[in-house]
Amino acid sequence: MTTKEPIFFIQLTDIHISTPGKKPLFGLEMSDKLRAACAEIRTLEAKPSFVVISGDLTHDGNLEDYRFLKKLLDEEEALLGIPIHVALGNHDFREPFREGFLEEEPSNESYYYSFMADGLRIVILNTQVPGTHGGRLDDVQLAWLEQVLAEPAPSGTIIVHHHPVVKTPTVIMDDHLLENPQDLANVIEGTDVIGLLSGHIHYHNVGVFNGILCAAADGLAFGLDPSSSTNMRFIDRSGYNLITVKNGQMIVQPMTLPGEQRLLYEMNVSKIHAEA
Repeated sequence: MTTKEPIFFIQLTDIHISTPGKKPLFGLEMSDKLRAACAEIRTLEAKPSFVVISGDLTHDGNLEDYRFLKKLLDEEEALLGIPIHVALGNHDFREPFREGFLEEEPSNESYYYSFMADGLRIVILNTQVPGTHGGRLDDVQLAWLEQVLAEPAPSGTIIVHHHPVVKTPTVIMDDHLLENPQDLANVIEGTDVIGLLSGHIHYHNVGVFNGILCAAADGLAFGLDPSSSTNMRFIDRSGYNLITVKNGQMIVQPMTLPGEQRLLYEMNVSKIHAEA
């Protein structure tokens, strides 16, 4: 098996793509944001081995959105000259994803898999709970993950999943974390896992989970203000993570694309909870 270090790749997340012609979310054309990020990635001096997108591939999750997403990612993949791998998030729907993006028979089967790149193993998990915004790893995936990790990879394993496991600055976003992190911790303890990558919370958030580095990337479609404890403040901001694997460690460089970062919308979450 081919191995090399350092290994360099890109994590995007929460791209929220919609078919052209729909009323854009916050008046923003998310496909333009994806193209801008890929254009910046093409200027990097070190060419990444691949791109991984950690969920919320579309905003509405219908069939035409996934067909458009496939066309868009195929175009960007050709320009980048490297593969783009995807995971599902809470805004995604399995049947139209399988039919429109994978071009398979539609089914509600969970979407998870692993692949190797330069001796590094990437495991893509599906933390979405269909019909909710919550995140959980089911027993079938956990058993599969245990089998995958039974044999170490030459440069270790990085797990990609949508819902984070590391606490955030506020109670608001702590409500958006994986519901059963201890189940994941039990499976990865003593294995070759060197890092966890996630999204969902729309800002960079780095911490340690059972001694393993974890990084949530900023949303590509929009960002959230990590310091706001009562309101969800939606920001016209796009970010991603540069990931380097070197000497058996995952190293994360959070990146933000140029822009004015204006406030798009502010939602009082505490008031919504009080009325519910």
